Amino acid sequence: MEYEIQFKKEEVRAMLLRRGFVPELSFAVFNQEKIVSFMLNGIGLFNGVQTAYDTGTGTLKEYRGQGLASKIFTHSIPILKEAGVSSYVLEVLQHNTSAVSVYKKLGFQVSREFNYFSEPKDVFQFRAKELPSDNSIHQIDETYFKFVSDFWDFSPSWQNSIEAILRKPDDFKKIGVFKDQQLIGYCLFEPISGDITQIAVDKKFRRQGIATNLIQEVLKFANTERIKMINTDVNCESITEFMKSYSVEPKGKQFEMILEF
Repeated sequence: MEYEIQFKKEEVRAMLLRRGFVPELSFAVFNQEKIVSFMLNGIGLFNGVQTAYDTGTGTLKEYRGQGLASKIFTHSIPILKEAGVSSYVLEVLQHNTSAVSVYKKLGFQVSREFNYFSEPKDVFQFRAKELPSDNSIHQIDETYFKFVSDFWDFSPSWQNSIEAILRKPDDFKKIGVFKDQQLIGYCLFEPISGDITQIAVDKKFRRQGIATNLIQEVLKFANTERIKMINTDVNCESITEFMKSYSVEPKGKQFEMILEF
């Protein structure tokens, strides 16, 4: 199989868990006992609706052009419906025009556009601004998750959602900045993949170096040479401008696409 970003085995295991992979509701085409095309599904709530998520799809090169992915998907719909699923969400690279065309023919509609960033770790390593004396930075736990949506400029994608993180919270470093014991910014980071999963700052405290300090703190835990930020809304100027401050431009764009059954 060919993907834009390559993964190590341990990253794949963590990714499947984070995305809510359900083997019983995933499907494949076999040639004898060999898988030649597959669709791995995550299941969970998305926008308050029981939803299936494309955790991974692929077809062996010699079997492409036969419409196997479409056949798998069409076969899966009644089974997913019977399991209580009423929508399907996926992300697809915008330059993968053939895949986008297939999904549109299946009835998917574009719901959002995302940027994705990926750069060597040393691009992000420089001296952080000094925080005000009444600010502190330290690790937080999941009890703070109920407050952080107030900081968001957009709702996270499936794989970056709080629900995804809570599937295995110990896989993430959770760092917060506090002012007089009040949380004013945070970052959720997955060391095994180098993925900045969420980062946000209270709007009243932006442009004070808080996000920069959060990045410098989470870099201490990175087990990879590259740092990624996947699925940031293209309309979120705060994230795009923040990455530009590191001279980091988007590597590409994705569509989020949804089909309601």
